[in-house]
Amino acid sequence: MEQIISPYGGQLVNLIASPERSAELKQAALDFASLDINWQQQCDLELLLNGGYSPLTGYMGQADYVSVLQNLRLADGRAWPLPLCLQVSAAQADKIKVGDSLALRDGEGFMLAVVTVSELWQADDALEASLLGGELGESWYIGGAVEGLSLPMRHDFLALRQTPAELRAHFLRRGWRQIIAWQARQSLHRAQHAFILRAAVDNEANLLIHPMAGGDPVESADYFSLVRSYRAAIGRFPSATSTLALSPVYARGGGVRTTLLGAIVERNYGCTHLIVGGEYATQGQLRRGSDVVAHEDYQHVAEYIHEIGVGLIPFPRMVYVEDRAQFMAQEEAPKDARVLLLTAEEVARRLQEGVAIPDWYTFPEVLAEIQRSHPPRSQQGFTVFFTGLSGAGKSTIARALTTRLMEMGGRSVTLLDGDIVRRNLSSELGFTREHRDINVRRIGYVASEITKNRGIAICAPIAPYTGSRRAVRNMIEPLGGFFEIFVATPIATCESRDRKGLYAKARAGIIKEFTGISDPYETPERAELSIDTTNLSVDEAVQRVLLKLEHEGYLR
Repeated sequence: MEQIISPYGGQLVNLIASPERSAELKQAALDFASLDINWQQQCDLELLLNGGYSPLTGYMGQADYVSVLQNLRLADGRAWPLPLCLQVSAAQADKIKVGDSLALRDGEGFMLAVVTVSELWQADDALEASLLGGELGESWYIGGAVEGLSLPMRHDFLALRQTPAELRAHFLRRGWRQIIAWQARQSLHRAQHAFILRAAVDNEANLLIHPMAGGDPVESADYFSLVRSYRAAIGRFPSATSTLALSPVYARGGGVRTTLLGAIVERNYGCTHLIVGGEYATQGQLRRGSDVVAHEDYQHVAEYIHEIGVGLIPFPRMVYVEDRAQFMAQEEAPKDARVLLLTAEEVARRLQEGVAIPDWYTFPEVLAEIQRSHPPRSQQGFTVFFTGLSGAGKSTIARALTTRLMEMGGRSVTLLDGDIVRRNLSSELGFTREHRDINVRRIGYVASEITKNRGIAICAPIAPYTGSRRAVRNMIEPLGGFFEIFVATPIATCESRDRKGLYAKARAGIIKEFTGISDPYETPERAELSIDTTNLSVDEAVQRVLLKLEHEGYLR
């Protein structure tokens, strides 16, 4: 009888220790050093423990690491595209020696596994950057065998989380042998549905929709919307030949190495084919599977693809042929046919402005989920971040703006004035550059939480340094609107308004590290608005901010 495809390397690895061994490790770990691992490391560990990275039984040693980088092969000759080593900082590496056992723990301190250190070396950052991209750093790597106590703890969509062994058993029970996987990381629209279904029919194969669910779900509201949209869309596929499960794989940069690793993982889950591409957001020149597989990098890895043993199905450029009321590959569309396209940028614009998205583009149940997580800008949260010298008028404008927005209603408004924050969040901090940076980042974090939950945060610190302001922007922009307002009132005007005499004390040397006198103020690089209050009333300044918010669609 024909059997399901074998795991890569011939045997599915299971690194979870027996109950007896787990008890021994927990007791022994009282004397082990601990290492907290981030979410990406937890996802890699999960795939090690559950066999998704078979045949690996631990973190790679230096010989494997170098061979994989240079030759896309392990030191024993087996094809493998990306290094898998446990990364630690230089400070951590100073405290670790070969032969140590380390308890790997999640962010809550829960022990997931024990790694026995067989090798410790400094990463070849220059080689990694040249072959894999990324920035140079000072990383150290640990290689060694792993024994697992538990898979990383998950609390979301538990019915959809299945290990390779569980999915393989599921496929066997259903009599599935040929199985196409789609490692999805974006919502499934009608174009994706049309091609995936066609690929399954053409290959006489069953279908596994396998969304990437690696990473910290709490940090991304989009993740929950994505999974809910797939639960809604799976009903559009034949129930007898299709299933949905979540994968602990996390999204990496594109390219041939990522594709090959995805093929290995899906083979270990029991799949015979992998759809490459299908994302609709722009990703350079290789955003579609047909673009990727046609790239010259792929012309040099045919032998690796053959060894891995998973067929690659490139996703083509799909267009909607209006005359036929169906999606087709662009090269298959009749030359005289009217074709329709909707770019990712256009979809984002329509969502932001609350404009209708046509029925031919997506399914109503999928659109409903997208609209829940991407409301129009008039319903999104945002942060207004005033910055400028002491006495420039930041706090006065911020308080007046808060009052006007509260009067308009519709969203909660929170004022995070510099003095208020200093009193309630940062009372232990001084005014050194380091402490000022910490204070501004704290303000940014609170504002990001308000913005994420669709409220309005009004911030008014001095925030003199470009780096900390940029960090706040990067923290908030993925979650909603961010408006940096530079209150550009000249220092002479600020001194003339100084009721507390702070500038005079700073010039006399009584107050140290005073912004604008003994400590620099770095002018904003790209503020959304600049306001000089020398000859501008508070109401006029507030009105300029309101007009900017209205122009960008956040007020209606």
